Amino acid sequence: MTDDFADTILRIRSALGRKSALAAPPTPPEINEPITRLVHFDIGLAELFAKTAQAAKMSVTPCRPEEISTAVGEFLKSANCRRIALSSSPLLDRLGLLAALQSAGFEARSWQSMTLDELYDFDCGITEVYRAVAETGSLVIRPGPAHGRGLSLVCPIYVAIVEPKNLVPDLVDLFEILAADPFPAATHIMTGPSKTADIEMNLVTGVHGPGRVQVFLIQ
Repeated sequence: MTDDFADTILRIRSALGRKSALAAPPTPPEINEPITRLVHFDIGLAELFAKTAQAAKMSVTPCRPEEISTAVGEFLKSANCRRIALSSSPLLDRLGLLAALQSAGFEARSWQSMTLDELYDFDCGITEVYRAVAETGSLVIRPGPAHGRGLSLVCPIYVAIVEPKNLVPDLVDLFEILAADPFPAATHIMTGPSKTADIEMNLVTGVHGPGRVQVFLIQ
C-alpha cells in the first residue's frame, strides 16, 4: 500500500467518524424485492425471454417439438451451413435432431464423435441450454462430457434449443439455482452474439465467439 493510498483511507475513515478499522463488516441492507426485481411471476416468461433475447440481437423462433428438426434444417440451409456439431443430450435425442440433419444432407456429428480441434472446421454448433433468463434474454450453458464448451463458443453460428421448464425470471433466481446445484465445469452466460469494441471503439461482431445466435424456443 502506498503512502498516498493509506492517507486517503485514513481521511475517509476520519470523515466517517471512525478512529479505527471496523471489527466486522457492516450488515448489508435487506433487498426490497418488489422494487429491485422486475420479474415477479413465472407467467409469460417465454414471451418476455423472446423479447429481451431479440433486443440482444438473437433471433428467437417458437416451435412445437415436432417442428424443431424441420425448422432447424431450414435455418441451417438459409445460413449456408454444411457442417453441424451437436451436443449429446436427452433433449436432442428425443427430438431426433442428429439423425434428421444427417437425412437432410448435412454433415452432422455429435460432440462425442469429434475433437475440439475438428470443431474449428464446423459451421454451426447446436446445444440445449441449462437455463434461459427472461429478464436479460440470456442463455446459460453448462458444458460437460457430452457437451463440450466449444460448441457454443467456437463455431461462427450457434443454435440453442430452449425448453420452457428451463426458463427463469431473473439472475437472482439463476444464482439461487446455481448455488444449490454445484457443477465442476464452467458455466457460460451468453447474452447475444460475440461483440467487442476494443480497437478504436469500433463495434465488431463475432471476433471472440459466434457472430450469430439463433434460439428455438419449444412451446
